[in-house]
Amino acid sequence: MADQAGTLRRTPLSRDRILRAAVALADEAGIESLSMRNLAQDLGVVPMALYKHVANKDELLDGMIDVVVGEIDPPAPGSDWKHEVRRRILSARQVLRRHPWAPLAIESRNMATPVVLAYLDSMVGTLRAGGFSADLAHHVMHAMGSRILGFSQELFDASRDAGRSGATSPDPPAALPPEVAARFPHLAEISTAASHDDESVVGQGCDDQFEFEFALDLLLDGIERLHQQGWTSRRS
Repeated sequence: MADQAGTLRRTPLSRDRILRAAVALADEAGIESLSMRNLAQDLGVVPMALYKHVANKDELLDGMIDVVVGEIDPPAPGSDWKHEVRRRILSARQVLRRHPWAPLAIESRNMATPVVLAYLDSMVGTLRAGGFSADLAHHVMHAMGSRILGFSQELFDASRDAGRSGATSPDPPAALPPEVAARFPHLAEISTAASHDDESVVGQGCDDQFEFEFALDLLLDGIERLHQQGWTSRRS
């Protein structure tokens, strides 16, 4: 153990090493156990050494989310849009099963990081390459919601409610600045493809009631089709 600790201390500290150690700590003991002090102890350094690479715990958490999202399978150009979207969402789900703290961490952020935006942009790009209009792609992304990142809010999941105790609702995300829009063109395209509602809680340029009804009708249409087919979850 002494040799292992010595090796850790001799390994140069870097942002990537800090983020991966933080992810490992959260995986092992839960996100609530994460602190700069505990992380520094795991890395064999003093807490102040961490601040040369991450400004604060918020930046640390953003970086951890980026590490997790970076594990999702990359796009495979030329694939059928439905197969590709399903494949990557299921990959995201497997990633989040390895990091069970990540869904709440993602939901807690008021602004998506460039890594998360790049992932979402690539998913919209897959829809557009599959022949979807910008308008339809816009509403499909709303209907998919957090499923696009591999998780969904369960109605009776007490652990998720407990994780939010005392938390306030995050502010709606701001419109994409021009430099961000240029970097993520697919997201920029769908952000202006639908009707506007200044009081929207799901993002500027979105109509809350329309998005809710669109997703509801989409699900009900699918449920109706399965009912007509006599669908069952039992495997033959």
